[in-house]
Amino acid sequence: MKKTLLITGGIGYIGSHGVVAFETAWYETVIVDNLCNSSIQTLYGMEAILGYRPKFYEGDIRNTELLTQIFESHTFDGVIHFAGLKAVGESCEQPLLYHDNNVKGSLELFKCMQRYQVKKIVFSSSATVYHPGNLIPFTEESRVGGTTNPYGTTKLILEQMLEDLALHAGFQVMNLRYFNPVGAHESGKIWENPQGIPNNLLPYILKVWGGELPQVSVFGDDYDTIDGTGVRDYIDVVDLIAGHVRAYERMDDSRWKFTSYNLGVGRGISVLEMISLVEKVVGKKIPYIITERRRGDIGEVYCSPEKARGELGWKSETSIETSLKNSWNYYVANS
Repeated sequence: MKKTLLITGGIGYIGSHGVVAFETAWYETVIVDNLCNSSIQTLYGMEAILGYRPKFYEGDIRNTELLTQIFESHTFDGVIHFAGLKAVGESCEQPLLYHDNNVKGSLELFKCMQRYQVKKIVFSSSATVYHPGNLIPFTEESRVGGTTNPYGTTKLILEQMLEDLALHAGFQVMNLRYFNPVGAHESGKIWENPQGIPNNLLPYILKVWGGELPQVSVFGDDYDTIDGTGVRDYIDVVDLIAGHVRAYERMDDSRWKFTSYNLGVGRGISVLEMISLVEKVVGKKIPYIITERRRGDIGEVYCSPEKARGELGWKSETSIETSLKNSWNYYVANS
């Protein structure tokens, strides 16, 4: 008999790939998403891949009445929690919005889970919880805290909340710290499709290539990195989601309480290197300008993924070139 999972934020970039992967792995999924930064077209893309449309509720997880309706209508084995605002720069401009959406929304979800005795959760956390003073690569034992932006602060608060629930309320938590997801499903049916101007680098570059935006803004070229621009650990979104499936499958062992894993490749690529890689894929120069550093950013971030490799049997397998080609194919087909 299939297990049923609630997937919050399941119409978003990472969430939609999660729905496809869990459905393919013989789970039944139920999506809740308020579409504040995603497109209903993504639901149709998932339908094209799967051959059927997953169950979907449009609404906000801060809406207790809606959550109660969903939990009353389904018997969930667990929750995959993707929902949340995630733009570093925007969080610095609107910190209260991020705390209200990310923390308050998650709190309502956790209360509903406890009320209905649904105590397994895979949480979408972030590398931004790590203290910027850590030596790289970041490991799961690296110090957390000292966050440089409100987005990271909300993720850290939620990690601490979930750890309390694991220690004192019987929850099982797989806490997955993402680095920088890129790429698209190989079908070309789903990709990162945010409302408005993208916050992430790759979709921004492709929109410049397509003429939708005039140039890429490179936020700072004076970091202590290979070329002065920010360095990040870019992981293919399909590989990232494979880590979620592996993590959830391990939760059948009740000994797992609260465990954190880094999901990344384990090496960094700079902004200028990424622009150059995209240029090779698309066969065209990408115009860019150097601007001031963006508030909340740090120079270099990449992880050690060895814990996930050893305990989950998971590793990133997709090359950055393949990730970029899949993204470009989606963009060309849907422009």
